[in-house]
Amino acid sequence: MPTSVPSDRPVRWGLLGAGGIAGTVGADIAASPHSEVAAVGARDLDRARRLADRLGAPRAYGSYAELVADPELDVVYVATTHAQHHEHALLAIEAGKPVLVEKAFTLTKAQADEVIAAAAGNDVFCMEAMWMRMNPLVIRALEMVRGGAIGRVLSVTADHGQRFPFDAGHRLFDLGAGGGALLDLGVYSATFAWMFLGEPASVTTTGHLSPTGSDSTLAMQWNYEDDRYAHVTCTTESSTPCEGTVVGTDGWLRLGYPFYKPSELRVSTRAAGTEVLTEALPGNGYGPQVAEVERCLRAGLPQSPLVPLAETAAIMGLMDEARADLGVRYPADG
Repeated sequence: MPTSVPSDRPVRWGLLGAGGIAGTVGADIAASPHSEVAAVGARDLDRARRLADRLGAPRAYGSYAELVADPELDVVYVATTHAQHHEHALLAIEAGKPVLVEKAFTLTKAQADEVIAAAAGNDVFCMEAMWMRMNPLVIRALEMVRGGAIGRVLSVTADHGQRFPFDAGHRLFDLGAGGGALLDLGVYSATFAWMFLGEPASVTTTGHLSPTGSDSTLAMQWNYEDDRYAHVTCTTESSTPCEGTVVGTDGWLRLGYPFYKPSELRVSTRAAGTEVLTEALPGNGYGPQVAEVERCLRAGLPQSPLVPLAETAAIMGLMDEARADLGVRYPADG
């Protein structure tokens, strides 16, 4: 069992990366009464210092190796681009540091398996930063479905589209950086469907490639042996409603907008009619994820039961297959 963090002091975080997501999540870490940003590491020391100053972190490093070597860190948040997650998660794990790895966890299932095995081998906590799984309204929706509120689940649909005009230099269109709609946007849609239906028996994929060969639109139909199904879609070509809908024999529920950070949960059943639940989260909405990492570290858990590593890896495998079907290849695919 990993070493637990004492309850009489804040959890001390190191941010590996100083880009936009590091600052966004870092702000919610700094806002937690039970955590603090203790250090920021980046390849550019000035950039690391600027983010450290903004978040009140006392230390900044000009390399990732220096960050993970800091003996006073309890956990490292890997906030670099998709293609770097594998390398940087392993760097932290091999230094004995627990890790929260930004989604998509890695580029491929093979990389995910390697990171997960390394965390187990080094006896450290590891979790994908799939903050949607900790959202209170998403958790409430899962509880209602598992409790039979909408009967037997028949289907799930989840769409995630944001318009990004084509730019060959942008990371979303750069195969070397893990570009494409699926790993950046569709990972939410795929995870949402998995949460309510589990692993499909078969998958059919369609979509459209950008001029660089990245997936600009990707749609999957997940098929199940008992005739249930899921429609999982993502695109960088248009903004979409970004809703997640679960249909059952006795009603339906919908999370949006957007389903990964829902503003409301709408439930309609034969017995009770339509009910709308709302819950506003402070800050940038990452507070529940920060709290879950805190809880796991204090309990000495190797992983979060809300974000099982086996599911993280399995979803990566489905995305590998979808990319292959569409003809999207990363250098990491070999």
